[in-house]
Amino acid sequence: MPEITMPRLSDTMEDGVVSVWLKKVGDTIVRGEIIAEIETDKALMELEAYDDGVLEHILVEAGARVPIGSPIAVVGDGTGTATKPAAPVPAATAGPTPASEPLAESATGSARASTSMPAASGGRLKSSPLARKIARELNVDLATVTGTGPGGRITRQDVESAHRPPESPRTVAVTNDTEAVPLTGVQRVAAKRMVQSKQEAPHFYLTSVIDVTELLAFRAEINQTLEASGAARVSVNDLIVKAVAGALRADPRLNVSYQGDKLLRHNGIHLGVAVATAAGLVVPVIKDADRKSVSQIAADTGDLAERARAGRLRVDDMEGGTFTISNLGMFGIEQFAAVINPPQAAILAVGAATEELRLVDGAVVARKILRVTLSADHRAVDGATAAAFLQRLRNDMEHPLLIVT
Repeated sequence: MPEITMPRLSDTMEDGVVSVWLKKVGDTIVRGEIIAEIETDKALMELEAYDDGVLEHILVEAGARVPIGSPIAVVGDGTGTATKPAAPVPAATAGPTPASEPLAESATGSARASTSMPAASGGRLKSSPLARKIARELNVDLATVTGTGPGGRITRQDVESAHRPPESPRTVAVTNDTEAVPLTGVQRVAAKRMVQSKQEAPHFYLTSVIDVTELLAFRAEINQTLEASGAARVSVNDLIVKAVAGALRADPRLNVSYQGDKLLRHNGIHLGVAVATAAGLVVPVIKDADRKSVSQIAADTGDLAERARAGRLRVDDMEGGTFTISNLGMFGIEQFAAVINPPQAAILAVGAATEELRLVDGAVVARKILRVTLSADHRAVDGATAAAFLQRLRNDMEHPLLIVT
């Protein structure tokens, strides 16, 4: 009988949590059909069936964390449901099951967690077992939470988003003046990768000061045209993404990865854009950014950011990045240095545009000034190459027609 195993859904994934089963024992499933939601180190992702058949056994309860490659279910022709499997792997963090959330018994005696609970109106409120557990821990009323999962199902991310502050999703231990908050999967992997990056990649930093007065005026003109046609507006960050993509296309020496005794020079320009979520920082990727218009970049960025915050990113949304942009300008941060996202060779940190006095043609005038800081891996990039990239980027941003031509 074919086994369904915990898949590797990202390049950094070591284990995963079965957030919710969308099928029950005895259900017919079709290859490609979504049968479960898996929480990885990066996002909540959908698990597709590998084969046609009948879901004969569920080997891992919702809420359980298991290593990649571990069997989590069995698909067959339906005759195998007569054989009782080994007890399912329990949810590692699950507490006592309340009377309102009984385990439903299948025809074979296999237990599966109920995926709904009574709603205040007397109806049934769809939610994953993990979401209900987190809701109890955070004292969140599920009747007040809007579900973003399939069919309006409430997921763990929905509960954590409904609880504020988002940076403290769960408290597991409290003393008089200290509380311990466990890291999410995203935060655990980010911490590991950032330590690896700083230990292995010799970072160096270059800052460029860019006059974006004309860029902001150019953006206003673009948005006026887009609004007249009913299209979505573009942000300053969308223009920066396009400018970075163009600079990398013109000089691809930063679009590389260091790998031992060689450099991998990437033909595609796939830009990671850092997005803050309740579960931690994620970096979805805009593929072939140099080939896209500014308005298409705006649409892609908006879609990726929205799905990132809802925990609905797909595997291919997160993979293949060749260069990353991190923008903290919306928080009023004028300048900062970011940590390289391995195996990439560079990351651009973008600050806020501020009004400053400048001497132009002998007169003191107010201009909009923006600072960007490039962090580069000195094993893959030398100082002159990094400086040339910033020089081109600055020139393009100060003459914004160059960005779109």
